Amino acid sequence: MNDHSIPAVAAVPDHIVVVGAGPAGCSAALLLADAGVPVTLLERHPAPHPLPRAVHLDDEVTRILHALGISEDFLARSKPASGLRLLDAKHRVMADFRRQQQIGRHGFPQANMFHQPDLEELLLARVDRHPLIDLRRGLEVVEVEQSAHPGAAEPVRVVAERADGTGTQTFTGRFALGCDGANSTVRDLVGIPMADLGFTERWLVVDIRASRDLQTWDGVEQICDPARAATFMHVTRDWYRWEFQLRAGEDEADLTTHHVLARLLQPWTRRPDLAGLEVVRSAVYTFRARLASTFQSGRVFLLGDAAHLTPPFIGQGLGAGLRDADNLSWKIANVLTGRADPSLLDSYDAERRPHATTMVKRAVAIGWAMTGGQDRAAFVRRVALTVACRSTTFREALASPSTPRLKAGALQKPERGARRPRDLRVGGLIGNPVVTTLDGASSRLDDVLRRRTAVLTGRRPEPGLVDLCRQNGLQLIRVVPGEGHPADTVSDDEVQVAVAGAEASGLAALLADPALAVVVRPDRVMASVARRPQLPPLPWAARAVPVPSPLEATV
Repeated sequence: MNDHSIPAVAAVPDHIVVVGAGPAGCSAALLLADAGVPVTLLERHPAPHPLPRAVHLDDEVTRILHALGISEDFLARSKPASGLRLLDAKHRVMADFRRQQQIGRHGFPQANMFHQPDLEELLLARVDRHPLIDLRRGLEVVEVEQSAHPGAAEPVRVVAERADGTGTQTFTGRFALGCDGANSTVRDLVGIPMADLGFTERWLVVDIRASRDLQTWDGVEQICDPARAATFMHVTRDWYRWEFQLRAGEDEADLTTHHVLARLLQPWTRRPDLAGLEVVRSAVYTFRARLASTFQSGRVFLLGDAAHLTPPFIGQGLGAGLRDADNLSWKIANVLTGRADPSLLDSYDAERRPHATTMVKRAVAIGWAMTGGQDRAAFVRRVALTVACRSTTFREALASPSTPRLKAGALQKPERGARRPRDLRVGGLIGNPVVTTLDGASSRLDDVLRRRTAVLTGRRPEPGLVDLCRQNGLQLIRVVPGEGHPADTVSDDEVQVAVAGAEASGLAALLADPALAVVVRPDRVMASVARRPQLPPLPWAARAVPVPSPLEATV
């Protein structure tokens, strides 16, 4: 387990109650606790779920795992994948959406396949060690109460029943986070409805361990067969997964007999039987596309599957929950530590719900492409898909390894007519290149940012820019070109990093135009960009708090 330093922020008295100790809940709890916010983490199940579920995270989300201190161990247990292929009923390639296995602009491979119990083990190990997280298992939430008055300072009250039937226990927190899955009790208790986005299909999911390498393609294959759509992926090591769409009236037993399952798997196993294959799990799941009408109700927030359900075809379901945690945690921490006005929390729904909606609709589009329907119009749709796959616009929309930029929220919209470099667009993620600090050490930019709000520029900071950072508690980072040790002397107000041209990523634009300065949020989202003499605005109400420095202690 790689060490992870906690930012030097004193613990605040306000607890946060997080309901659900899955990946989204654990991530939110860790990010809050690392910022000095105590967390009570409630989980109804007595032990972690032992079977695989999610199997893919992209490079953007892997940056969140790095912030959580587990990326090194995650990469050791996962494997990079080559992307996504759409195949026809005869397994001929219709479209190929490649992903880079080497390190990309975010500092990690673009597609990472993994075994979810491995990820949860890493997260829970950090949770167990963290002095500011109190994990309570065997508690089923039955009541959530908060003041009916907007902006009231009264805490949220969460009542939970003990699994052993010995009664109830009450927890209070400044805020409550519902990370309790698709059938969220928290969501139901606060009365947030879910909207159906028009996709409901029953699929058989089969997880298999193989005693031999099946010599398959190392990416994800979507079989676009109206008669029987299917998905295949080599997850990691000896784990493989198949998913098969169920026809009307079919159930699990119809497809899991030895003969039928062997026939379904034969295009990949090249055998008429199941020799050397261990069926670890087979289960029927209903894939849905649903979205909560709001991700916030007063002091209660929804994250992960409690807020959105994504069909699995683009591998973004779990990643969306981690993005929720990344987005919300720094805002809560800034509010509770006095760095920001409570109005900052309103940007969570404004940012995350449109982003999640786009990703759900993208997954539905892939699902439509796969299944094509079984009615008389299936042939017409199949022709339409073939034509669409030849369209550069369609292919780029589905093939892009990046998720959409945020369009509204804690962001400063650029002035009309103002042009900014593509890599410095407000609402997008700053790149994560290798940089060299004054002591000659090399690291990724994220390790320099350390989840602090920062201003990055390629020029020697003028007094006005220095004052902006002092007044708002921002870390000032000056980017200079170079292969090794930065040459310039620096003041106490700034951190200087050198970046080589080939690794510059988004920082290249700052080197090319030193008049630019960009505000980067703790979640690595670019909040504003300005060109001198204008200063980059901080698009939320902030208070002057000294910039923290790292603690020596690790957890």
